Amino acid sequence: MTGKKIDNSKNASGKSASVKHDVPQSTGGAAQTEYANYPDYTSYPEFADPIARPRYTGLATFLRAPYTTDLSDVDIGIVGVPFDGGVTNRPGSRHGPREVRNQSSLLRLHNQATGVSPHSLCRVADIGDAWVPSPFELEASHACIEEYFQRINAAGVIPLAIGGDHSISLPILRALTDDVPLAMVHIDAHCDTGDDYMGSKFHHGAPFRRAVEEGLLDPKRVIQIGIRGSVNDLDVWKFSHDSGMRVIYMEDLHKRGVEDVLAEVHRVVADYPCYISFDIDSLDPVYAPGTGTPEIGGLSTLQAQLLLRGLAGLNTVGADLVEVAPPFDHAGLTAMAGANLMFELLCVLALNQAAKSQLVAPTTE
Repeated sequence: MTGKKIDNSKNASGKSASVKHDVPQSTGGAAQTEYANYPDYTSYPEFADPIARPRYTGLATFLRAPYTTDLSDVDIGIVGVPFDGGVTNRPGSRHGPREVRNQSSLLRLHNQATGVSPHSLCRVADIGDAWVPSPFELEASHACIEEYFQRINAAGVIPLAIGGDHSISLPILRALTDDVPLAMVHIDAHCDTGDDYMGSKFHHGAPFRRAVEEGLLDPKRVIQIGIRGSVNDLDVWKFSHDSGMRVIYMEDLHKRGVEDVLAEVHRVVADYPCYISFDIDSLDPVYAPGTGTPEIGGLSTLQAQLLLRGLAGLNTVGADLVEVAPPFDHAGLTAMAGANLMFELLCVLALNQAAKSQLVAPTTE
């Protein structure tokens, strides 16, 4: 990835971004005369990029990016992880990737607030789903997800994963972490550093405790934002505090404001390789009712956007957005929020990756 030349004239499949879509021709008769000069997409210069075409057309891919399974011409791969075998209560997030794909057709090319155009900065593609062939076996499923992301990492592709429940973050971190533990920005209603629950230590409430124990995360470089809600044990997140993670409860964020919290994020993470994990239940249920563990008093969608935009400049190695559960959604609100926040994550990943590529770009002298 580092120093890799970006060819903006081609999409992730290696084909020209200006793709001609043929219009079926009439077989004869009056209809042939009537539609002989019927315009196709080439008649509209503004539609040269398929992403700019009417949003009700085409197949539903993440952000209308080209779909490919060939990773050789991809910088950032958006990948679905349709697995929710780690939930402790309400399932349904296995349907998240499909509905986020659908709602993401509402998104456009450019981020008006930041000026970032991610598809121009990097080669972005929908690279399909990390299919799990053993969904009834939690640890075996995690092994399959890890293997899939190992292939992504080996190809030098930055992954943006769409879950799926939050247990998927653990196998992704296993695949991305080399010799040095990663830093992490974790935005969530819950710390997800629990322990054994009904015989399992790998459910969606414990991935980051396991990640620290396995040497995947440096807890002193982890910051958790938006934590709130009722608990059965006041020490449920004791591991986060004892291990050195910085925990910012929702009440603290409300008092301090987004900008002050972002300043602390950059102090904690510094320039360490960093993973971003965003749980949709960090949003208040008025914005995201379709999730397994909703908690009132959460982030607004604008606060979430501002937090993610403020992660520009970090040394990001990947990200995930998890816990969108369409069976509990209303009018697609949660999936739409998820799609928009996925776009914000993509903008940050693309901006950070482009900056890194420029820093190490080979000279032409």
